[in-house]
Amino acid sequence: MEPKDELQEKIRFYETILDNIYNGVMITDPDGKIIFFSKTYGNFLGIDPKGTIGKHCTEVIENTRMHIVAKTEVSEIDQPHPIKGKDMVVQRIPIKLNGKLLAVYGQVMFKNVRDVHTLARKLNVLESKVEFYEKELESLRSSKYTMNNIVGKSAKIVDLKELALKAAKTNAPVLLIGESGTGKELFAHAIHYASDRRPHPFIRLNCAAIPKDLLESELFGYEPGAFTGAGNKGKPGKFELAHRGSIFLDEISDLPLEMQPKLLRVLEEKEMERLGGTRLTKCDFRLITATHENLERCVEEGRFRKDLYYRLNVIPIQIPALRERKEDIQIISEHLIHNLNNDLGTHVAKISPEVLSIFQNYDWPGNVRELANILERMIYITEGDTIQFRHLPFFLQRMREGSYKIQSSFLKNIREEMEKEALLHAIRISNENKNKAAKLLGIHRTALYKKMKKLNIPLNHNINM
Repeated sequence: MEPKDELQEKIRFYETILDNIYNGVMITDPDGKIIFFSKTYGNFLGIDPKGTIGKHCTEVIENTRMHIVAKTEVSEIDQPHPIKGKDMVVQRIPIKLNGKLLAVYGQVMFKNVRDVHTLARKLNVLESKVEFYEKELESLRSSKYTMNNIVGKSAKIVDLKELALKAAKTNAPVLLIGESGTGKELFAHAIHYASDRRPHPFIRLNCAAIPKDLLESELFGYEPGAFTGAGNKGKPGKFELAHRGSIFLDEISDLPLEMQPKLLRVLEEKEMERLGGTRLTKCDFRLITATHENLERCVEEGRFRKDLYYRLNVIPIQIPALRERKEDIQIISEHLIHNLNNDLGTHVAKISPEVLSIFQNYDWPGNVRELANILERMIYITEGDTIQFRHLPFFLQRMREGSYKIQSSFLKNIREEMEKEALLHAIRISNENKNKAAKLLGIHRTALYKKMKKLNIPLNHNINM
């Protein structure tokens, strides 16, 4: 046995701890008599803690259940208990040794139960917000479109949709080839959605839109302090974010030559290393790439690695230009109008036969993206429920011979309107690239800027396609 002085020292030690606990503490023996009452609890009730020792708990605490717990030997956790006119939160815990009841430990939280309920409600709100944000993040990372969004009945598009569905059932890389605006990203979304990877992230990156110096860190991520400006926090790359899902690299032909071996390694090994890191990370992803260029020609010109080209070109899908499937123009137009009505709150129902005829005769250099842009502009100025000839842009109205007689008094205004339409159209099909737009118009870039200023077109003009 321990010496008496040492035992007394231990008792004082534990009593001091219990006395200084913020919550009130009371301990009873198996008969419900008090053997310890903390000073904190005594101060809260305005009684002398020492005067409670030896008394039955019911003599000291109103509505107590300590003696009942001693009989049932069943814990009561976080129960409401009215003390001094307030609902407090208490715990009553039977203490056993070798299966025999030694005492009952009671603890009172000095918090009104309503405060606890308020805290619980706040936690529920926070949990709901976290759940909401998780769903939003999942939505942002998920595919937006399915095969149903690829509209068309032409033989070319029907065959391509079948090929895309077959590709979705595999994990092989897919290369989407087509002019700007043909719907390459639409196909990428649809392939991911139709695959087993659908519940997991769909990560997108346009290789032409990211500065060369930042592209590597975007793809592979970086460790803290990996380079100037990296800060003290690391960042996962697109391949890590696409784990178990799909990654879509648009304009793959713009991937810098020095980065192409790294992409090839990630494709073959399915593992990558962050910038400034030393640890390899396994990445399970399906790669979908897209380009408007001829990659074989890029290989011949030395701008693209031959081994990477063969690795990407496992399932090539060549998406036709809109001028190559003009039988789909009507159904695509109707589909776009339906979507635009939902987005804009408009009620345009149809297109006049004359407008459809002009659409059929136009070559659509900007493809479906250009068609969507022109329809949106026309819907804004359509008064009734039908898009008519007068709603067409000037450059399309000119396709009907002899239909527009110009009066001399209006010649200047009409010329400026048509010039403005031509400028906007060139900028639109050049994807906002002013150099390319100037080349299409056969003028110098400086002349383009002067004309934009003259016609009140902002220099940073952004046209939604």
